[in-house]
Amino acid sequence: MSLFRVLTLFFITGLSVQAFSQDPKIISGEVMDVSNSEPLIGANVYWEGKSESGVVTDLNGKFELELVDLPNRLIISYVGFERSIRVINPKDAERPIRFFLKPEEMSLDEIIIQERKPDEQLKNLEMGKSTVPIETIKNIPALFGEVDLFRSLQLLPGVQTAGEGTTGLFVRGGSADQNLVQLDGAPVYNASHFFGIFSVFNPDGLKSVDLYKGNMPASFGGRAASLIDVSLREGNNQQIRGEGGIGSISSRLTIDGPLFGKNSTFILSGRRTYADIFLGLSSDEAIRNNKLNFHDLSGKVSFILGDRDKISISSYEGSDFLGLDEAFGLGWTNWVTAVNWNRVSSEKYYFDLQGYHSRYNYSVEFDDPETGFEWSNKLSESGLKAVWTFLPDDQTQLNWGIHSQYYNFAPIDLDPSPGSAIESIVTNPKNGLLNNIFVSGNYEFSPKLSAEAGLRWGLFNQVGKGVDYLYEDGLPGPEVEIIDSLNYGTLENMQFYQGLEPRIAFRYRVNDLFSIKTAYNRNFQYIQIASNSSAGLPIDRWILSGRYIAPVKSDQISLGLFHNFDQNRWELSIEGYYKDLDNVIDLRNGAQVLFTDQVETELLAGRGWAYGTEFLLRKNIGKTTGWLAYTWSRAWREIEGVSKNEPYNPRFDRPHDVTLVLNHEFSSSWSAGLTFVHTTGQAVSYPVGSYLVDNQSVPLYSEFRNLDRFPDYHRMDASVTWKNADKGRKWRGSWNFSIYNLYGRKNPFAYEFRQIYNDDITFDAGSDGEIFSSRPGVVMTYLFTFLPSITYNFQF
Repeated sequence: MSLFRVLTLFFITGLSVQAFSQDPKIISGEVMDVSNSEPLIGANVYWEGKSESGVVTDLNGKFELELVDLPNRLIISYVGFERSIRVINPKDAERPIRFFLKPEEMSLDEIIIQERKPDEQLKNLEMGKSTVPIETIKNIPALFGEVDLFRSLQLLPGVQTAGEGTTGLFVRGGSADQNLVQLDGAPVYNASHFFGIFSVFNPDGLKSVDLYKGNMPASFGGRAASLIDVSLREGNNQQIRGEGGIGSISSRLTIDGPLFGKNSTFILSGRRTYADIFLGLSSDEAIRNNKLNFHDLSGKVSFILGDRDKISISSYEGSDFLGLDEAFGLGWTNWVTAVNWNRVSSEKYYFDLQGYHSRYNYSVEFDDPETGFEWSNKLSESGLKAVWTFLPDDQTQLNWGIHSQYYNFAPIDLDPSPGSAIESIVTNPKNGLLNNIFVSGNYEFSPKLSAEAGLRWGLFNQVGKGVDYLYEDGLPGPEVEIIDSLNYGTLENMQFYQGLEPRIAFRYRVNDLFSIKTAYNRNFQYIQIASNSSAGLPIDRWILSGRYIAPVKSDQISLGLFHNFDQNRWELSIEGYYKDLDNVIDLRNGAQVLFTDQVETELLAGRGWAYGTEFLLRKNIGKTTGWLAYTWSRAWREIEGVSKNEPYNPRFDRPHDVTLVLNHEFSSSWSAGLTFVHTTGQAVSYPVGSYLVDNQSVPLYSEFRNLDRFPDYHRMDASVTWKNADKGRKWRGSWNFSIYNLYGRKNPFAYEFRQIYNDDITFDAGSDGEIFSSRPGVVMTYLFTFLPSITYNFQF
């Protein structure tokens, strides 16, 4: 069957479902949180005395229930909320009804921090998935008082950090570019501010954050390691409300409320740092002229169109800028927009359509009469995704759909200043078209056994406008001669790849408190980053699969044991995994990838593998909540031409990783948080000797990579929060006092091997006077020691 016929069948099926799924013998409605008008997903709806024939609300908080003889009493219940009972008359059943539930007033020993049912991890099929409630993220001690999403995810098992003060994530042996970060379904290509110190997401504007380390749904793909699915929350439809904070280096404000009445809402969230204001107060003129700032702005508008349709438009814009005394400037910008249409055709059929556009660009400017230049680049991805969902009965769920993506990596443009000795550089653009078809299904064979199976088929074309270079003997290399070039017109096919991505998972529930799960996933990744920085930089170069660079293929199998105890107050999980990677790239020794149009000559490809065991003990209910996590893992690469063709560890291989997160409520006004992390140092290559070049000592490195390690990394953070008791005031405030690196550990950020003059590491041989002694030495750089901060948070 041709691809056109398959897509036509999908659309006809979806339209038929919507056309013939009306049922006049039902009552429909919507269940919402009265405090913020957010839909309540999974709320129970049933007629009094007939709970066994009830239904649960869908992803939009909506339900449809068969009618009974009226008048009758309808009951709506949801965990953590007061139950609602309403008498339904015949007139009430003629139109959809909205129900607003109030949160229960809980005593301190029954605080629940999770946004799911207490025994959810035992019932569902999910493996390698972590959900961190937004409130938990806000309670974790913060660097500079700035609560951060990615730094919170680093505290989960199986997630490694790039280093001190960075938000880069390495998940189960995968590199940072193997994580798909998306906001309301749209990809974010650089999800960090301040060179990775902060992530781009303002927690005040977020609804949920899900991390998939394995068993990724078939409707998602394109990355080999993980999916970080971030959703903006919707505004409430009752009144204008706001919240925000004033911190040590930045302030933030979020406002939400009704837009054009109760059927439309908005939320607007903004944040800006004022580090550049403090620089301007310096007595040093050179420092006063420096600039260092970032800002981000996100928003979402939602419209309810009738009883079955909802449209939302989300957008994010953020930028960073670093300027040094008007001589050097580096800036980068993200802009992401997504439009989502959700249609509830009936109690059993749903349709979701999404369109998005994501753009990232950076610019570097160096103002010098002899070597000045301006260097800029941008990349973008546009996509369209349609998903159909069918729920034939309580035991079965079917999903199918299509996802088309268009990549545009613009030419790198280096434009010299007038009179500059620098030569201009312009590379050719790279474009790609990826079409995906996917189908998946869940089935509950019995209360003990359930399964999920899915298949995703990706069809990738590298397309013009572009150029392919032909090399002697067909193999690119830095010393290999180019014998010809092939020029392609707009959208002309340059290279084609395709791959099937099966996914399957099983869950066996031994008893009410113990489950066993296993899963297998395959993913293809058609874009990669070529960089010699493990932490990630704004100027990293993205590479499309093409004639010489094949897509990454990842196969992962995992097995997990899950146990709840003490009335679901505690969760215990142990997961083991093995991952195999093909066609992963690494740089040749001394490679330069930023300004070359023949980037394939600087890259080598091979295989990799990773394995590990993750342990998580989590307490969800009570005055004291939090988790203890331990991960033992290894990551390996084997690439011909690297490390004498022997297996080696990438820099993010860290065998041991321990994290502890604690939050304690002393009273309605006082609470405290504590985190502790201890990990093996990152793998690095130290010099094995040195040699002289123009009377300068130059380090000599071994041909084997990453045989050495930094010292173990460890750090403890603490925070205390005081808030006004909620006595019906319109303005509610709280103070947060945080200490990053409580005991002042000097964790290494970098080591520099160089000559030390006069036993003084700050001595400059060119300008500081006579040299009395010289010796080779190692200089360690660290970023933070004991670092306190204070933040005032407010709501109105």
